[in-house]
Amino acid sequence: MEMNGTELHLSEYGFERRFDERGAIRWMQENWSKSFMFSALYAALVFAGQHYMKPRPKMNLRLPLVLWSLSLAVFSIIGAVRTGSYMLHILSHGGFRQSICDQSFYNGPISKFWAYAFVLSKAPELGDTAFIVLRKQKLIFLHWYHHITVLLYSWYSYKDMVAGGGWFMTMNYTVHAFMYSYYAARAAGLRVPRPFAVLITSSQIAQMVMGVTVSALVYRWMQQGDCHSRLDNITWATLMYLSYLLLFSNFFYQTYLRPLPKTTKTQ
Repeated sequence: MEMNGTELHLSEYGFERRFDERGAIRWMQENWSKSFMFSALYAALVFAGQHYMKPRPKMNLRLPLVLWSLSLAVFSIIGAVRTGSYMLHILSHGGFRQSICDQSFYNGPISKFWAYAFVLSKAPELGDTAFIVLRKQKLIFLHWYHHITVLLYSWYSYKDMVAGGGWFMTMNYTVHAFMYSYYAARAAGLRVPRPFAVLITSSQIAQMVMGVTVSALVYRWMQQGDCHSRLDNITWATLMYLSYLLLFSNFFYQTYLRPLPKTTKTQ
């Protein structure tokens, strides 16, 4: 389904208007499988990097980390504002069902550029892990599993312009806007109140709940001919978001709720 007249109500920047979404979608249809190559290379470099750093002292990298996190924060903030404005427009003019099933997010004003920027950004975002490895911080399964699966699913889905993408991308932009801002502040040595970290993880959990909900609604409305998707895509999306929900919930418990082990005092 298409939202008619959308362009009459939203102002675009020149680069958004000139963006060739048809060429972008065609490129992704021809090259999306390269995401497997990126993922394999990423995994190899991560574990080889850990092996390389094991006998070596950790690196500081404070300034590069500040710049890296800040650049991703700015990108995510702008992406959240632009895609959010488009989603609010569809919600206000077409309702909730339209916001999920409408494919115009991939080719509409404003959103078409930021949809493509979103899926492409999942490749450079793999660089997050380099800082963890080089600074010899603890690398948890959730971190690298999340990076790989988001890259694979984003590229896999964009090429088919599946329903639900507007929600998936806008939510992720928004959460990343807060998350990378937090990382940048911490890297700069600023003291960030603990509730802010709790809020970020809580928003990630809420994102996963909404991801499962949107996937279920796409499946339901696809049966009625309203939502463009495929059963295999919905299956992968549901499994992905459910696994994230479990992993992020466990992370929340282990980090913020689990009682600290009692220490035995010695005389």
